[in-house]
Amino acid sequence: MNHERFPGAKYANIFSYLKSDNREGYTEMDEETLGLVEHIQGYLGHESVNNNDGRTIFISYWNSLKAINEWRINSRHKAAKSQGKRWYSAYQSVLVKIESSSEFNSELL
Repeated sequence: MNHERFPGAKYANIFSYLKSDNREGYTEMDEETLGLVEHIQGYLGHESVNNNDGRTIFISYWNSLKAINEWRINSRHKAAKSQGKRWYSAYQSVLVKIESSSEFNSELL
């Protein structure tokens, strides 16, 4: 039985950021883009964590580069990215290929 949270994931995009004080329009755009990305065939989901220093790490999972590129050229995603230097005081985006994955969850035993 496969208990992976994102089965079939071949790529992960790791986006870490610190929000700036100027976040006008951020929440609305965040909700909109999260809704839109779910319609991209090959997008498998995401997870995020917040650190004590205010940094957020957002990881999206994908099954192909084609799907990632489809999201990259999406006009609303481009509009959101164009606001990055206003909404974030720092950010980094890293695309990685998943070579292997393992997971443990005692509740699944």
